[in-house]
Amino acid sequence: MARWDRVPAPRIRRPRGLAPYTVERDLPVAMPDGVTLLADRYVPAGARRPPTILVRTPYGRRGPAALAAGLLLVPFGFQLVVQSARGTSGSGGEFDPLGNERDDGLATVEWLKRQPWFHGTFATYGASYLGYSAWATAAEAGPELKAMSLQITASSFRDAAYVGGSFALESTLTWTDLTHRQQQPFGMLTAPLLSRRRAVRAARSGRPLSELDMLTGGRQMRFYQDVLANHTATDGYWDDRDFSGTVGGVEAPVTLLGGWYDVFLPWQLRDYLALRAAGHAPYLTIGPWWHTDARHGLPALRESLAWFRAHLLGDTSGLRADPVRLYVTGAREWRHYSDWPPPGTRQTPWHLHAGGGLGQDGPQRAPASTYRFDPARPTPALGGPTLLGSSRPVDNRPLERRPDVLVFTSPALADDLEVIGPVGADLFVRSDREHTDFIVRLCDVAPDGTSRNVCEGGLRLPAAADKPVGTDGVRRIAVELWPTAHRFARGHRIRVHVTSGAHPKVAANPGTGEPLATASRMVPAHQEIFHDPDHPSAILL
Repeated sequence: MARWDRVPAPRIRRPRGLAPYTVERDLPVAMPDGVTLLADRYVPAGARRPPTILVRTPYGRRGPAALAAGLLLVPFGFQLVVQSARGTSGSGGEFDPLGNERDDGLATVEWLKRQPWFHGTFATYGASYLGYSAWATAAEAGPELKAMSLQITASSFRDAAYVGGSFALESTLTWTDLTHRQQQPFGMLTAPLLSRRRAVRAARSGRPLSELDMLTGGRQMRFYQDVLANHTATDGYWDDRDFSGTVGGVEAPVTLLGGWYDVFLPWQLRDYLALRAAGHAPYLTIGPWWHTDARHGLPALRESLAWFRAHLLGDTSGLRADPVRLYVTGAREWRHYSDWPPPGTRQTPWHLHAGGGLGQDGPQRAPASTYRFDPARPTPALGGPTLLGSSRPVDNRPLERRPDVLVFTSPALADDLEVIGPVGADLFVRSDREHTDFIVRLCDVAPDGTSRNVCEGGLRLPAAADKPVGTDGVRRIAVELWPTAHRFARGHRIRVHVTSGAHPKVAANPGTGEPLATASRMVPAHQEIFHDPDHPSAILL
């Protein structure tokens, strides 16, 4: 059995010591509108026109930022060009998050191709925003783009900002404050430590959402206000910030690395599936990591080296045989598969029962389970994916004692049960509010009673006029949870939460239908979950 935090990967011979390299600082790159962006170029000593790795980032080009952008790849025979995004770290213009990455990226690619030191081929690399920047240009970068290695990222952050139709309050506010603070003196050091703390404190203030950036950073912040204002927009703001529709047209080989507790995992997997649907053969690795988990740094480096050596240098000896590698939590081991979801898997319903039961024996005739959700005192989220800080699974028993959380638990399992693939919930619900949310969480209950979250998801109900309503106002809803690969061990129990809040990860639904930014009136909702033969609510594992 592999160590739980170690990715099995072929060893790549490392240069003795730290191979020397040269650096060209502050290379000017002119954009079509006259703005000049700055880049640093790292070149391994003694190399003549080696293949290029291009990284575009808003997080700086020097020190730790250079390491995060791939500096450790240089001694292995690649030159690295790290460019600061518009309006950051000396680059001209104003930083408009997500808004300029396609145009600036394509202009940079054309500049790269004209340089006398350009080898004729290049790759892109990076995590989070760096990976998004790579997706923004990938479909139009030309045949010179030969490989992409991207981590904990996606081609679009739109659905991550509006999880299930709600508003990802904590992550949006945290990241906006982070990018503002890092441009200040010592901001690169202090922002990762302070931004989430300030954002969570502001989110718990009870003030209207439109004021929370002021409470967090002392001023209005453009990205936060833009994302908040476009919560229900169907076009406009996101049109030139969503590149999910171009993924299938990317010809360069792609390898993706993600984490089961990462905020972008569902949409990273959507990118993988788009590549597969277009006939491509991407690689995929998912480990027991969250977004800022330092443990995925070394696996990302090792897998990127193998990928770039194969597609830029012609050395395929480091590539694994199976394209998909998953870490199975609970089993504490790595598995190899030919595809995602693993071939042969099937979804099985575990039905919710009256009195808090959960089982495969079908629904039972019984009255609905009920709870009251008060958005003025929203149900908290104790764990789950978050942008900054740890998303390690936690004991949810304090949450399960709340009256606004329904808990459904299976008997102790007679045998191990492995759940690998997408997870969903098929619920029959009724609310006395037209505007409300439903949150579903899957937990693993150990014999000692510890109840740790495995995955979760939510849905903000559309207006009744947009969704058919069943008899007596009962509505059937489908909730997508985060995908997972988890073993429920023999003697453990499966547990499901149904509630209507996960604050401050998502903003509480005020229940009034008022614009989210300015809503100040909070109206409680009386919620019913039906689980009889006519309304067989279930979680799909």
